[in-house]
Amino acid sequence: MIDEANQKPKTKNQKRYMKLSGLEPLVQNENSNFINVGERTNVAGSRKFLRLIKEEKYDEALDIARHQVDGGAQIIDINFDDGLIDGKEAMIRFLNLIAAEPDICRVPIMIDSSKWEIIEAGLQVVQGKCVVNSISLKEGKEKFVQEAKLIKRYGAAVIVMAFDEVGQADNYERRIEISKRSYDILVNEVGFPSEDVIFDLNIFPVATGMEEHRRNAIDFIEATRWVRENLPNVSVSGGVSNVSFSFRGNDGVREAMHSVFLYYAIQAGMNMGIVNPALLEVYDDIPKDLLEHVEDVILDRRDDATERLLDFAETVKGSKTEKGVDLTWRENPLQDRITHALVKGIDAFIIEDIEQARQEAEKPIDVIEGHLMIGMNVVGDLFGAGKMFLPQVVKSARVMKKAVAYLNPFIEAEKTDKQEPVGKILMATVKGDVHDIGKNIVSVVLACNNYEIVDMGVMVPPEKIIETAISERVDAIGLSGLITPSLDEMVYLAKEMQRQNFKLPLLIGGATTSKAHTAVKIDTQYNNAVVHVNDASRAVTVVGDLLNKKTSHEYVAKMKADYDDFRTKFLKRGKEKSYISIEEARKRKYKIDWETSEIVKPNELGIQMLKQISLKDLVPFIDWSPFFRSWDLHGKYPDILTDEVVGEQATIMYNEAQVMIREIIAKQSLKAKAVFGLFEANSINDDDISIQKKGEEIAVFRTLRQQLKKREGIPNHALADFIAPKESGKTDYMGAFCVGIFGAQELADSYRAKDDDYNGIMAQAIADRFAEAFAEYLHKQIRTKHWGYAANEDLSNDDLIKESYKGIRPAPGYPACPDHLEKETIWELLDVEKIIGVTLTESLAMWPAAAVSGYYFGNPEAKYFGLGKITDDQVTDYCERKGITKEKARKWLHANIAD
Repeated sequence: MIDEANQKPKTKNQKRYMKLSGLEPLVQNENSNFINVGERTNVAGSRKFLRLIKEEKYDEALDIARHQVDGGAQIIDINFDDGLIDGKEAMIRFLNLIAAEPDICRVPIMIDSSKWEIIEAGLQVVQGKCVVNSISLKEGKEKFVQEAKLIKRYGAAVIVMAFDEVGQADNYERRIEISKRSYDILVNEVGFPSEDVIFDLNIFPVATGMEEHRRNAIDFIEATRWVRENLPNVSVSGGVSNVSFSFRGNDGVREAMHSVFLYYAIQAGMNMGIVNPALLEVYDDIPKDLLEHVEDVILDRRDDATERLLDFAETVKGSKTEKGVDLTWRENPLQDRITHALVKGIDAFIIEDIEQARQEAEKPIDVIEGHLMIGMNVVGDLFGAGKMFLPQVVKSARVMKKAVAYLNPFIEAEKTDKQEPVGKILMATVKGDVHDIGKNIVSVVLACNNYEIVDMGVMVPPEKIIETAISERVDAIGLSGLITPSLDEMVYLAKEMQRQNFKLPLLIGGATTSKAHTAVKIDTQYNNAVVHVNDASRAVTVVGDLLNKKTSHEYVAKMKADYDDFRTKFLKRGKEKSYISIEEARKRKYKIDWETSEIVKPNELGIQMLKQISLKDLVPFIDWSPFFRSWDLHGKYPDILTDEVVGEQATIMYNEAQVMIREIIAKQSLKAKAVFGLFEANSINDDDISIQKKGEEIAVFRTLRQQLKKREGIPNHALADFIAPKESGKTDYMGAFCVGIFGAQELADSYRAKDDDYNGIMAQAIADRFAEAFAEYLHKQIRTKHWGYAANEDLSNDDLIKESYKGIRPAPGYPACPDHLEKETIWELLDVEKIIGVTLTESLAMWPAAAVSGYYFGNPEAKYFGLGKITDDQVTDYCERKGITKEKARKWLHANIAD
């Protein structure tokens, strides 16, 4: 234990209190109640808020802030940390809007971000005295001091995380150690007002079954007491819901755990935090037997406290259990049981219940039109109301398919027509594109709402789509695409549909699609309905509106007018930007001092392959946040697991993914292969990179340069800037790679053959995560071993996800290098197809779909950037350098050309 007598810092005895303000003051003193922080204006804490910000519906987002304040939040936490949001612009815009809303801005603001530039942007516009969330010693004292000084200059209070260079504080001693060190630096060195320091001492789950987690709650409580007694004037905060993570799904126990934890933490000195009032029981109202069991866990009073609470938790549910599963619903009437099975995605009893329903019905078809559709209507209503999420709907579809498959033979035997679908939808991933997870999810959601789906799969040529649409007499066509060339295929199909006088609605979706592209490029080519569907939750409503004979005309007219208005504003906005010539941009290139810049020769030059990599080695490198986004569950891992809205579903999915991963590894269902090469390199002609072997050029990579006019002193980047120019006389180095995960399609198909779309989609989503993890794993091997310029690197997975390492690995098709044609050069240089079998489609998508390719740059100054728009003079120049026609260049670069 730490000697507490020697821990007390030398400070004045005068007691000072934290004073915050919006339009109204918020003063924390010994008479103040616990301060509740509202977090629903945090994109990681509210799926709805994230969606509204992405759709730029700031007026509706303000309503969430208003609701937080009306609901009793005394501070509102505002966070825009999401990969698809310009966090800085969103923070400035939202805070300025709040400033005009007296009923919101009367409370103080908590500016929350992991990026300093966003925090500082917020500090520059926020009114009143705010709180910054957060800083820590994680990246060392120098950065900690720098940020603290700036926060002090802006006059804000600050949350300090119990985190240092070693890691997160997870016990009593480490909480004290980090808190005292942070306090001494802030108060005694920086001169930060002690009353403006708030410590977040890390609330972790208890009752997890792991011995090292037993003291998580009591260590926090005791550390809180020590901090409040020994670090004068500070406050203590935390996210309370974390403590009950182990009891997701049992609100009775969770409410009691939150109340007990807060009862003791507040006594110890915790005076603010994030608490959901809906999951909070009055301490005195907790039943005495439940209170005893919960306090045993929170206060770590018994060795068997966790086991006793787990057993007792079942009685709190009031459930009749079988192996821990709540089966009380099996006592309900037949229709309720079928509806429950569909809503919960439980297929264990569905055949038994459907057989009972069949025997009671006049005809087998009546079971589908009656019992099953009643249940699926409930699913649709819950999904539409935001009370169910995509993974749950896909599980519902699995139960539905199992039930229908059982009934089909009986229906066929009676030669009775099946229930007529409400519409027939053709779904296809366009020519050259191999990605279909999103398309498959939308297909399942529509099927759940009684639409017949004609799924044409991936890489479908436009003529085949049109031919099938006619022969199948579909009511609408849905197109999906992930890579940039897919956008051109969608434009071409729209033109063909117009030429052939089609009347069918055209639905557009996929990662690279957008309302802007749909309005500007596709809607102008087709006189009938064109609608961009940005997530599966909108698909049912959109299709329903398009196929409604009574109101579809008005709906389409409204959509056309909306797109026309959007198009006018979008094109006007583009013309407001100024661009410089390619010659001028090159004069303003990013300049590295090659005389002093560090150039490390790779330990191993040439091409190498990896064919025996174990998937076990890749698991620690998985970034789980995109996994949840693929299922339309928004939030950052691991915080999403404790999210008040989607946390329960995210946790279920995460656990199911772990089970599938273990099965995949055990059965070797997926195979990982990689090829990479490290080469001598020099930049030539400003924007090209010459790849050499023993001084002889063997390939040339063409890069593109930013042309947006910037203020003086701000460079116009190209990737070639990070490679030493030939004229410097120095030999530099560069790498290229491709990794692929094989077997995902076969695994997914094996599930779909059993009418299990859920696990089919899960298998593909996991394969995608393995591919990205493989790319991350290989990049680390390059940095530390094969190239070796960061041989002593020691980064956590969080650091890897944040790209805290030296060097970059951009990929053709991404913001810094949007030309997919450069993949052809990678394939030729590394002989990718021959060595590991990853192929390129005619649209330069990689097959298998779970594959990643790109470049390696090792210079310490190399960084990611977005190319933005380029002008026609650069396109002309690029064509000459690459030896292609202008028409071909414009096809692959159209999204980046400032027309």
